[in-house]
Amino acid sequence: MQSLANIFWLIGKELKSVLGDPVMVILILWSFVVAVMLEASGAADTVQNAAIAIVDEDRSALTRQIAGALMPPWFQEPVYLNADQAAAAMDRGEIMFALAFPPDFAADTIAGKVPMAQLLADATAVSQAQLGTDYLRNIVQLESLEFLSGSTDAPPPDLRLELRRAFNANGNPVWFKSMSSLLNQLSLLTIALTGAAMLREREHGTIEHLMVMPLTPAEVALSKVLATMIVVLVAFIGSLLLVVQGLLQVPVVGSVPLLVAGAAVYLWAAAAIGMLLGTVARSMAQFALLVIVVIIPVIMLSGGMGAVESQPDLVQKLTQALPSRHFLAFAKAVVFRGAGIDAVWPQLALMAGLGAVFFTASLLLFRRSMSVTG
Repeated sequence: MQSLANIFWLIGKELKSVLGDPVMVILILWSFVVAVMLEASGAADTVQNAAIAIVDEDRSALTRQIAGALMPPWFQEPVYLNADQAAAAMDRGEIMFALAFPPDFAADTIAGKVPMAQLLADATAVSQAQLGTDYLRNIVQLESLEFLSGSTDAPPPDLRLELRRAFNANGNPVWFKSMSSLLNQLSLLTIALTGAAMLREREHGTIEHLMVMPLTPAEVALSKVLATMIVVLVAFIGSLLLVVQGLLQVPVVGSVPLLVAGAAVYLWAAAAIGMLLGTVARSMAQFALLVIVVIIPVIMLSGGMGAVESQPDLVQKLTQALPSRHFLAFAKAVVFRGAGIDAVWPQLALMAGLGAVFFTASLLLFRRSMSVTG
């Protein structure tokens, strides 16, 4: 009980320090209001290594020829699924496109009819979905031309590609960009605030005061992590309700409490990273450089600036150690697909586990630094 009381009073001290700084309050408001709105209209992505499924009910030479034209660097090797499997894979976020050919597609093409293939696109990644749709439309048309006439210069055949956008019917880029921006602000502020709180104690000399008090390193570290989590989580909830849902009109299909709970788990992992950087750094200048080195891959490789599937294989494996990648996958599933806890618990478990690893490492270094200083 005494340990919990110590952590409680230390959290109060940290909250007073953060909220009593006008510059810090302005920074938090700017990040979760203005920055989110500005980033929501970010630059377009390119299609690279996109996951695609083929639902082939025709099984003709034409459909095999079209599937064979879907190749790197634009698409991964297509996987053949039935309609139910393709829909389930898209719900889980495993594929970006599903191209379905009805029975007699090739026969109707040869007969001069107007056959229709259906393309289902995961429109949570708006720019990639739009560009990929254009790529696929051209590929289907060119391969059909070559199948009918042996040349891609012949007049275009009478066929139509019917597009269905999943999870973002109007292809509004603001939806995805707003969630990506929230992740960026969560990452930047949480890492910076936690590490800065640690360094502030050292530079102001108050770390020695804490050392002579009946406090353990774990209590000091936990108080700084939890205090930052409280401040940023409150800002996240306000931004989600007032900016994302209110001003930007982004609908949240899934459970808002589940989304907030996932954000809290991610904040635990991000704050642990900030604690680790603040313990390693010996000055605020060193910490600023470390934040730059860490925050850039945390943001760029999370999947917000480009699909994870578009990254090199080695980089994709390395990003498994980034909590930001798992949080963005979690947030997209909850916000756009309406996923429940049964679908997103792996991401929650990974974020919590990575947070525990980073916090343990920072605690070991912090305990050693306190004993050396003493």
